[in-house]
Amino acid sequence: MTETFTVETEGTVSVTDVTDPVKKQIPLEVEAGLCTIHVPHTTAGVTVNEAESRLMTDIETAVSALFADERDYCHDEIDDNAVAHLQSMLLGSNVTVPITAGDLALGTWQSILLFDGDGPRTRTVSVTVVDRT
Repeated sequence: MTETFTVETEGTVSVTDVTDPVKKQIPLEVEAGLCTIHVPHTTAGVTVNEAESRLMTDIETAVSALFADERDYCHDEIDDNAVAHLQSMLLGSNVTVPITAGDLALGTWQSILLFDGDGPRTRTVSVTVVDRT
């Protein structure tokens, strides 16, 4: 079963906690299984980490610092977003989280975070649940 939802991102680079909307996509009858979260965008990524606001700002800062905006990237001749493509490659486009007792089996401080390196945009998040009950 696959469902999607959209997220309106803010700023050129942003990190958004999408844990709650992902949880809403898990059918009530699923007690155990796998949940894969995928972002079908080449300038966005998804990861699991803590959704503390200062850390989310640190993630934005750190990922932005990895690639120099002023560098002469070949892809920028097309649409001036090569940095966002490179950033999203590091994070990846999907994560899989186990489902236990009908809920995401995340650690105490873990959340599902959407990274956008080319915002603000409307981003689609795809959630695929595999039922193992």
